[in-house]
Amino acid sequence: MLEMTATSLPYQVKAEGNLNSSVYDGIVYVTHSPPESGDHPEPLKKAIQGLAKIDDEAKELGAVVEVALPARRLVYSPTGKINREYHDVRSFSEAAGRGIKRALKAGVKSPLLVLTSHERFKQSEVVTLLGALEALYVPIQFREDVPSKSIKVKELGVWSKDFTKTQEFVNLAKILESGRYVARDIGGGDPERMAPPRVEEYVKEIFAGSLIKIEVISDPNKLDKEYPLFSAVDRAARVIERHRGRIIYLTYEPAGPVTETLFLVGKGVTYDTGGADIKAGGVMAGMSRDKCGSAAVAGFMKVISTLKPKDVKVVAAMSMVRNSIGENCYVADEVITSRSKARVRIGNTDAEGRMIMADVLCYILMDNGPAREVDNSRKLRAAAEEYGDMIEISTIRREDMAFHKGKSEGDDVHQSNNLPSSRTSRGHQSPAGFLILASGLDKHSLDSSNPLKYTHIDIAASAGDLPNEPTGAPVIGLVAHFLQGRF
Repeated sequence: MLEMTATSLPYQVKAEGNLNSSVYDGIVYVTHSPPESGDHPEPLKKAIQGLAKIDDEAKELGAVVEVALPARRLVYSPTGKINREYHDVRSFSEAAGRGIKRALKAGVKSPLLVLTSHERFKQSEVVTLLGALEALYVPIQFREDVPSKSIKVKELGVWSKDFTKTQEFVNLAKILESGRYVARDIGGGDPERMAPPRVEEYVKEIFAGSLIKIEVISDPNKLDKEYPLFSAVDRAARVIERHRGRIIYLTYEPAGPVTETLFLVGKGVTYDTGGADIKAGGVMAGMSRDKCGSAAVAGFMKVISTLKPKDVKVVAAMSMVRNSIGENCYVADEVITSRSKARVRIGNTDAEGRMIMADVLCYILMDNGPAREVDNSRKLRAAAEEYGDMIEISTIRREDMAFHKGKSEGDDVHQSNNLPSSRTSRGHQSPAGFLILASGLDKHSLDSSNPLKYTHIDIAASAGDLPNEPTGAPVIGLVAHFLQGRF
């Protein structure tokens, strides 16, 4: 089914030391330098400087010109002027994506990507290459349905002034893109192609022969007993075999002594109807993307399986479920006792994401106090920003905890109000408050004898806007932060 191996992409990506190579039929040159600049590589300089004489907009829009090299076609793809106040390294990935797409339209089948450095952005070369690789991604269902169009290029060459560094850029980018590739496959697959059982199949194939251990919890009786909040959401869907939910654990044990253990839990709602509180008014479209949290977890583990860090243990969970509507669906006003023994009163069945993760968080035990003490969010943001995987920081406040305190006698936790998060005060942060209370993480705060660091990441934006593909975020940000110094 899958043409991507454990360490490679479905097409060849290699470092190239010679712009005069006859292997390529087009060159894609990404740079922040305008056409009239003297900073261009010598073999490209004459063709690009000629643009300045005939096209005033080339420095912003780019152009395709003939060049006196075996490749013949040169796609000049500029970042445009970079404003120090608000531009970031994404200007390079976006320019690379535009350049590759333009090259494909010009008929290029074997492009050579030319990288340039930038004094402000240390990772501009890697980010440029990642932008090109993103543009070459083909959605999983299109690959499977039309195998003849499963790849866009025969190969991608990569050139920069330093061949040794080019090899390093290529090796790193291929590993990072393999993770994003997996995340896009799972996140972008439609509700049937990536229904929970088929996600299990995909994951087992991706990690076959790797060091990642896979455990799947799918027995309804076990889910009812050990993951009652998850099981409530799964009730309506489990009457249909191909939609039955499951929790997929992916574990990596390092070869050496463990100095750090990382736990990840991803939301994997394969389709979100809203349940009994049904999404109406046309807002259900796109809800197959509500699984991008689990998709990112799988993508991160793909990178882990390749890098094989020697001292980090990783336990990752994918909570895969379909929030269906039907005669057996859970409804508002139910009181459900979570794994942590907290009594949770349901307020809105469309707040299912927190439900399917809380019991898992309890099992594997936005920053809580211990994470803030080590500045976890800011370190994550800084590391991710170098690679253009942008993260904004919010803070869990007392209001978020108070919002989810039980309101009725005997209730420990109030699941949700019945308004969308966009119309709820602190609607972005409050789900973290629920997860802390319902999972029992509130017993592991700074004042406890066993504080646990917890960061809540809302990655709804990584779903992209249909028909555009998911971005695969924050796979690169997680790798950059948690594996610093290990790649």
